[in-house]
Amino acid sequence: MKTFLNLIFFLWIVNGAMAAQWPDRKETLSRLTLVNDRFMADWPNPGDSIYVKGVRPSNIWTRSVYMEGLMALNEVDAQPRYIDYAIDWAVAHLWGFRGGTHTRNADDQCCAQIYIDLYRIHGEDYVLGNTERMVNNVVNSTEREDWTWIDALQMAMPVYAKMGVEKKDIRYFRTMNELYLYTRNQAGRIGLFNPVEGLWWRDKDFLPPYKEPNGKNCYWSRGNGWVMAALARTIDEMDKVENDFTGDTKKELSDIKQLLVNDFLTMAMSVKGCQRKDGFWNCSLMDEHHYGGPETSGTALFIYSMAWGVRKDYLSPEVFGPVITKAWNAIMEQAVHPDGLLGYVQGTGKEPKDGQPVGYDIMPDFTDFGTGCFLLAGSEIIKLIDN
Repeated sequence: MKTFLNLIFFLWIVNGAMAAQWPDRKETLSRLTLVNDRFMADWPNPGDSIYVKGVRPSNIWTRSVYMEGLMALNEVDAQPRYIDYAIDWAVAHLWGFRGGTHTRNADDQCCAQIYIDLYRIHGEDYVLGNTERMVNNVVNSTEREDWTWIDALQMAMPVYAKMGVEKKDIRYFRTMNELYLYTRNQAGRIGLFNPVEGLWWRDKDFLPPYKEPNGKNCYWSRGNGWVMAALARTIDEMDKVENDFTGDTKKELSDIKQLLVNDFLTMAMSVKGCQRKDGFWNCSLMDEHHYGGPETSGTALFIYSMAWGVRKDYLSPEVFGPVITKAWNAIMEQAVHPDGLLGYVQGTGKEPKDGQPVGYDIMPDFTDFGTGCFLLAGSEIIKLIDN
């Protein structure tokens, strides 16, 4: 009996030590609310057009990523105003897409992730109408060379997984896998994934011999963050339907998922090794002196993905817990302004030199996607604490 009690006491101490390593929940939620309230105050009418480098509808990818973050925040701090804001945005665009239902552009498909999430809350069939037509146009075609840049994975890949969950139809997962394999293995002739270094080239323009000044391959932080987030969000959906298929179809789904899990694990170890001493990641993952310094959006995406991986038991809390906590504390302490502005966000682009300069007081061209990445990361931190 004494041995048993000693064991219980030991486990209690270990669990307490593990729990103590995570950031404070109350403070985390407070910062998330602060940053989100700042954004909603800046954009009181979510359907308004975005006037950056021209006029753009607000259902483009930058705003859709923000909405992903808002939906994640609502999961840990449910507030009707969040859902109302998202619905107003979706209704303003008639639950549709820039480019219409025939668009194959992943950036324009990103908003479908939120449409499906809102459908799951309210269940009206009309909400899915345009999304289903758009995705079916791709599923029923033979073209699979859509995703020629790695950002596309985060924008569109989870859409197909979510539709597969809603319809319990393997065709959505199959199409998603075929699109992913093209990006991974064929885009730019050799594929954009380097399995040796466990990281992704942004597109065909960055394949070897494209090098950083220090001679290493150029891997863009936020681009790789998009991929990790895409894998996390997609695997999370696939986990929901593991028991909904049988026979050969079940095996096909399992094989697709296993590839994604393997790539996620490979990336996690590689990204972990690129973390800066201050907790952030650079714009350039392999050259800390090439546009070096803190960068919030890529860092937030890595936090989100790793925290999800730990919570879902794909990653070890002992190995990745300190990485996650160090990174999140760095953003909280160095990037969040007292008024809710988010600093150190690299503007839009596709490589380390784009969207520069990056700094604490420098506003990026679009403020929405960085906020979305931050909300995704912090919300996942809270889920991890609660778990």
